[in-house]
Amino acid sequence: MEKLTEPQLMELQEQYVLATYAPDMTLVRGAMSWVWDAAGRRYLDFCTGISVCNLGHCHPRVTEAIQRQAATLVHVSNLFFNETQPQLAAQIAKHSFGGRVFFCNSGAEANEGLIKFARRWGSETGRHEILCMEESFHGRTLATLAATGRGKYRVGFAPDTPGFAFAPFNDLAAVRDAVTESTAAILVEPVQGEGGIIPATPEFLTGLRDLCNERDLLLLFDEVQCGMGRTGRSFAHQHYGVEPDGMSMAKALGNGLPLGAFELQQKYADALPPGTHASTFGGTPLACAAGLAVFEAMDEENVLHNVEKMGAHFREKLCALKAKYSCIKEIRGRGLMIGVELTTPVKDLLSAARDKGLIALSAGENVLRMLPPLTVQAEEIDFAADVLDEAMSSL
Repeated sequence: MEKLTEPQLMELQEQYVLATYAPDMTLVRGAMSWVWDAAGRRYLDFCTGISVCNLGHCHPRVTEAIQRQAATLVHVSNLFFNETQPQLAAQIAKHSFGGRVFFCNSGAEANEGLIKFARRWGSETGRHEILCMEESFHGRTLATLAATGRGKYRVGFAPDTPGFAFAPFNDLAAVRDAVTESTAAILVEPVQGEGGIIPATPEFLTGLRDLCNERDLLLLFDEVQCGMGRTGRSFAHQHYGVEPDGMSMAKALGNGLPLGAFELQQKYADALPPGTHASTFGGTPLACAAGLAVFEAMDEENVLHNVEKMGAHFREKLCALKAKYSCIKEIRGRGLMIGVELTTPVKDLLSAARDKGLIALSAGENVLRMLPPLTVQAEEIDFAADVLDEAMSSL
């Protein structure tokens, strides 16, 4: 493949790629917590591909597993068994609630699967509606967009796919009032990501479980962003001692390879029989080999302990900045899923931080979203805190 310059690449981008994104920098290499741009400049990456490369870029275990599997068998379709898919399903079950797994390619697809499951399950009693939370985010397909509680994402795509209703997040009384005879399921993120890094309260999640038991509803968790160790547990709902009937996952499941899944409790093993759901690329040998390497690394490299330790260290650093800068309104999150709410738009801070070598994200207009690799080290967090200090001072 011909080596192109950055201007040549940008020209091709502008001419042939739909402008659904607005990138302004080319990244060419990554190694654990760091990435390099086309000019050779190094950045500390606290975006991690939007919580995808949770083990860092080019993690040795994952890289080796991908290389080995790519030389053996990449794809056969689900018309045949492959060696890695059932092993990965077993690892997901082992690290969660021992359920049954369907594999796909993305978080939106995983949530689509949960929606189809809820519709089919509810059809036996004439129920179809899924109750979602305000400020939630579940994907960009038409169904997951209709399930997303941030109206700005739906502008221009009306009419919304029917069958979804909304209630305020962390307001159990409002959710209870919103349940109707048509309600089949409640879909919720244990920690809202795009909505501003807002954890569910313990009373809310336990109350939802009780409500679903009482009204014979499905409780579904979207763990696409907050799962896979991001909060210090394998899945965020495990902090609450609450089990869902089903949950979605994706992003970090393949540490960079497209890989998503949803898991259902064993009692729903027959809910989607052959012919009711499918995915051509779901659960390929290659993607599942990467997923197996992810769980192996999580188990053998003490990753979850590092998340708790480094999460506490980062919060300490951020609290010191909050005491120094009045523009910091609140610091929230769990583990290494951290939101810093500002009194001003976060755009300028993100730009200033990147100029000083730190890549981060926003969550809404006023929230700085920090998603470091789960393998991050204390000196890297110290560097990030120093950059934020300098950036806030300059602004």
